[in-house]
Amino acid sequence: MISDDARCAYRELEERLRPFVARRVPTSDVEDVLQDVFVRAQRALPELRDDQRFGPWMYRIARSAIAESHRQRSRHPVVEVDDANSAVASEGGGPTALETEVAEYLVTLVGRLPSPYREALTLSELEGLTQQAAADALGITLSGAKSRIQRGREKLRGLLDDCCRIGVDARGQVIDCEPRQPGCCCKSE
Repeated sequence: MISDDARCAYRELEERLRPFVARRVPTSDVEDVLQDVFVRAQRALPELRDDQRFGPWMYRIARSAIAESHRQRSRHPVVEVDDANSAVASEGGGPTALETEVAEYLVTLVGRLPSPYREALTLSELEGLTQQAAADALGITLSGAKSRIQRGREKLRGLLDDCCRIGVDARGQVIDCEPRQPGCCCKSE
């Protein structure tokens, strides 16, 4: 059973963290990120050395959880069903329909990579694991996983360049995708 003092401290901490998190993630993700913060804090509490640094430590955990939330959202974009919602999503900084389409091509191209690179990119980029978790799953060192992921990204970029001509604007958003050859991963118009 949780004591009243602990329950009160939890609520107080949540009241301080909620606005911090809410300014940095979409409203729909605030509860999930807060829960992640408290789970991470509970797991890492034995590592806290200086009780006076508890507040900054919690905010560091919150920043890490927020960053992870952003990575997850960028790796697994939500696809809107109707055109009106797509227009709103692209204005609000979400992926455009073309970016979502190119992301689908990337999934196909990852499948064409040699095994070590395919596995590393699938774990880190498509499944959203951290590089350390991917290294553990592959049974290799963190340095080895980082190298495979980096080389895999380079090989993936080469496959994409061979397949498609992709135009991006000044902000890095995809504005055009044209197949270089028939039968590649892109849809021919």
